[in-house]
Amino acid sequence: MTHLVPTPDPINALMPRLRARARRLTGSAEEAEDIAQEIALRLWELQKDEADIAAPDRYAMVMLHNLVRARWRRRRPTEELSEGLLQTAPAAPARIACAELRAAIARLPRNQARLMVLVMQGESSPLVLAERLRLPPGTVMSRLARARAALRQEMGLTRKASVVELM
Repeated sequence: MTHLVPTPDPINALMPRLRARARRLTGSAEEAEDIAQEIALRLWELQKDEADIAAPDRYAMVMLHNLVRARWRRRRPTEELSEGLLQTAPAAPARIACAELRAAIARLPRNQARLMVLVMQGESSPLVLAERLRLPPGTVMSRLARARAALRQEMGLTRKASVVELM
């Protein structure tokens, strides 16, 4: 006579992990139990439909995270849209300021304008600029300082003003 060893139900074996993960995500034992049972039911239905799931434990954890996220979104308070929320900040002032700055850079002396164009393109290290233009670093620093001072004056900014003030 052979003894049949019952195979453990993979869903029942997974329940403690589902409950523990759901508890960590929700902070509520009751909600964790509801979520774990809902995931078990969904897995059971998939098993009944003979769905081919390679790693049911990982699949269950993904379903758990998605279910917790969906419940959180449903509970999250929403705000009615008002006229003020429908408007976006206009881009025109920033574009005009950028165009004015580019025009001001073009009016700088050629050696200063060349440096400022490189800075506009993203190069901010005076040492790299000096190496790239084959100039002494001190020359680059003084030209940048003179260019920035001239731009501030032309744009109507104070001596210590930041570029942010152009907007």
